[in-house]
Amino acid sequence: MFPFGVTEILVVLLICVLVFGAKRLPEIGSGLASGIKNFKKGLSGDELPEKKEEPVASVTGKPADGDNG
Repeated sequence: MFPFGVTEILVVLLICVLVFGAKRLPEIGSGLASGIKNFKKGLSGDELPEKKEEPVASVTGKPADGDNG
């Protein structure tokens, strides 16, 4: 039913601890969890509304389109 046994999972976890270190594993796990959460939100369409961009005035106070008269 499950393609991996307990021994294989323990070996993979041991290699992860040796490569990344015990202090960094929780950070990796939380980053992976937030990535999966964002991926699911993207699939379901629950995205945040986009911000509307407001026109920015130029430093000189003149229109930015180049009409200098």
